[in-house]
Amino acid sequence: MTAAGPPSQRPPGAEDAPESAPNPALQRAARMNAANMVRSLLPLVLICLAIVWWTNFRQSADVQPVRTIDPSSTVDLAAARASYPLVVPQGLAKNYRPTSARTDAGKASEGDPVTLEIGYVTPSEEFAGFVVSDDRRADPVAALLDGADEQGSVDVGGRSWTRATTQKGETVLTREDGGVIVAVSGSASEKELETVAAAVAPYRA
Repeated sequence: MTAAGPPSQRPPGAEDAPESAPNPALQRAARMNAANMVRSLLPLVLICLAIVWWTNFRQSADVQPVRTIDPSSTVDLAAARASYPLVVPQGLAKNYRPTSARTDAGKASEGDPVTLEIGYVTPSEEFAGFVVSDDRRADPVAALLDGADEQGSVDVGGRSWTRATTQKGETVLTREDGGVIVAVSGSASEKELETVAAAVAPYRA
């Protein structure tokens, strides 16, 4: 029997070298491939999209459509009871939408003052209010003119209107003829207010 040679004479690889333990950092790097990253981010992306959709949905729900009205019945009542020739805006473009109309003519007896108000939403989605009355102390008139700061006059539609700034900081255009006060005011631009003022004309039922 031949004796085994000394270890130095054994062929390379005769003794198995101990296997090195896998590197945890390399294992984690292998797992962090593109597909895994997409799968990890997908729930977060879906949550963000859901939040954006819900926010837009709530904002859309909060925006109420403009509710237009036909002011003709209110205007007819004011014209029937007023002791003065009633004037109202006429021939305005369709994007000047009437949204309110009020008059105290229903409680007026013959010879009593009569006030008429019509509110419009303008093309810029702002408000323009029209008031006509033969009573300077009527609430709608006083609310506009009491404490207003006059700033000269402006020619609108061939008529001279007094321009002032109300206590709310809004422009008001007024004119008075035979004790009848006509006023146009609101949050709309001065150009839009002048458009409403220029449309004021005698009312014929």
